[in-house]
Amino acid sequence: MPESSFPSPSNIAAQMGGKPTGARRARVEASPQFADGKFRNNVPTNSSLSLTAIPRVAVGAFTGMEARRPRRAVPLMTSHSADARGLHVTWYGHSTALIEIEGHRVLLDPVWSERCSPSPLAGPRRLHEPPIPLHELPSIDAVVISHDHYDHLDMATVQHLAGLHPAIFVVPLGVGAHLERWGVPDARIVELDWNESTRVAGVELVATPARHFSGRGFSRDDTLWASWVIKGPTRKVFYSGDTGYFPGFAGIGAQHGPFDVTLVQVGAYGADWPDIHMIPENGVATHLDVRGGLMIPVHWATFDLAAHQWSEPAERTWREAKARDVRLAIPRPGERVNVDSPPEIDAWWQQVA
Repeated sequence: MPESSFPSPSNIAAQMGGKPTGARRARVEASPQFADGKFRNNVPTNSSLSLTAIPRVAVGAFTGMEARRPRRAVPLMTSHSADARGLHVTWYGHSTALIEIEGHRVLLDPVWSERCSPSPLAGPRRLHEPPIPLHELPSIDAVVISHDHYDHLDMATVQHLAGLHPAIFVVPLGVGAHLERWGVPDARIVELDWNESTRVAGVELVATPARHFSGRGFSRDDTLWASWVIKGPTRKVFYSGDTGYFPGFAGIGAQHGPFDVTLVQVGAYGADWPDIHMIPENGVATHLDVRGGLMIPVHWATFDLAAHQWSEPAERTWREAKARDVRLAIPRPGERVNVDSPPEIDAWWQQVA
């Protein structure tokens, strides 16, 4: 999308979305995950920086910036498919990915805007362009959102998709209020609690637990976060969303696994927030916990959201996958991966880091 299509600063309030009301609020309050006015994780979780950590994180945000960005242009690929048969994954960068599963298409956490921010003038800016324009996406059956943070739920992208595709938006509890404010028809919004499911065009979508938090403004945890199980007639995909490592992944594997492929968050981690974003080694452990076949690391390469080096998530994931005998694909943004015949890893990120 051209930058001129982004919301103006005067539209920041709309970017922050809506608040659950009426029947939507009643479902929120009835959730086992909701207590004392907020959604909660099912294991103790610290999602706030300590007073001693704030200065350290602030310093880190403004130091070592060269290493947190690629030195050369990130190589992009444009992959088109005539149909969605079999099982293919196209990673567009960060956590945005297209799942083509047995004749149907599911789009995960689509973000095409220049910044993951409520303002077009400030906030983390893309480190590479989207591999294809939004209007060139093939027909989408479902759009799945993991949670409402700006790098996963983008107002401009949602509005474009709602106009371009008849897709159903499948989201965690409360997130539908944002979509409703942005003009998505209520009939095209499905909100799920953990362990609830819906079926869209022959694909079963199951909201499963994650360890994270939510919020687009000053208020936090008014909406739920989730990982996702995507089931076709014979093939299965797991998407972690944003999460800290926790024992619940083994339960997801026992109930829903094994999975043909997993998309697991491995980037934007830091020592001061271990409960809400995984380090790469924990990402590999998550893949094993859920009984994954092929692993595709996500949540890296596109936005500078933490103090680690740009290529570190890929490098550490590759090393840990080799040590634990995990099948791994690290595609370039836009590269379409055939899950049954994934490309050999060529360490492309090392050439641009």
